Amino acid sequence: MKSILEDFKVAFSTGNILNQLIVINVVVFLFFGVIGVFMTLAGESQLYSDITRYLMLPAAPEKVILQPWTLITYFFFHKGFFHILWNMLFMYWFGRLITDYLGQNKLLSLYVWGGIGGGLLYLLIYNLLPFYAPMVENSYLLGASGGVIAIVVGAATFQPNYTVPLIFLGPVKMKYIAAFYVVVSFLQSTGPNAGGEIAHLGGAFMGYLVISQLQKGNDWSKPVVNFIIWVKSLFKPQPNIKVSYR
Repeated sequence: MKSILEDFKVAFSTGNILNQLIVINVVVFLFFGVIGVFMTLAGESQLYSDITRYLMLPAAPEKVILQPWTLITYFFFHKGFFHILWNMLFMYWFGRLITDYLGQNKLLSLYVWGGIGGGLLYLLIYNLLPFYAPMVENSYLLGASGGVIAIVVGAATFQPNYTVPLIFLGPVKMKYIAAFYVVVSFLQSTGPNAGGEIAHLGGAFMGYLVISQLQKGNDWSKPVVNFIIWVKSLFKPQPNIKVSYR
């Protein structure tokens, strides 16, 4: 176990934002997964569900007001193994393209703006369209899919003709992969995972917007990076200032 923890520390301390995002998601998943097993065995599964709701984004506006942090925390929290597996694989595959061509800050920007955009569209659609009205009270959003599809669409916006080798299909251009992802999400937006699919669409839009703005000279990564630097500064000890009196 110690060596595994050390591997996580090394991956996180390399300064590689792609690795860091994956590590954060995996660690949060494992931590709450283990807690969930123990609490379920102890007969406290309902308490566990209540606790995890404080990390998920609720559709009901009155709940969002009471826990606004969930607009961020929801896209670092997963419950299902295959849910996090596919999200992390897609983030790794397409995130490498972004970091190679545009740098790590642009990857972080896409992930964060995609997550926020996915969450906001989810809130708007669920509270504006009558079809979703019966679901609002008990609906919660979780998972990194909005941020991940922002990375996919962002990569396709920047390098639409870049080819990716796919099993059984061979080389496929990025623009077709992104288009397929978006169309499928739209077609499933009234299905059992409607909230997640809507978040995909919001993330896709933000991925396109972030990169298209970057191509026009507007770098949306700056406020994200500045915010992260500010948060890190809160946990760094401040140097002692010596004052001399004369």
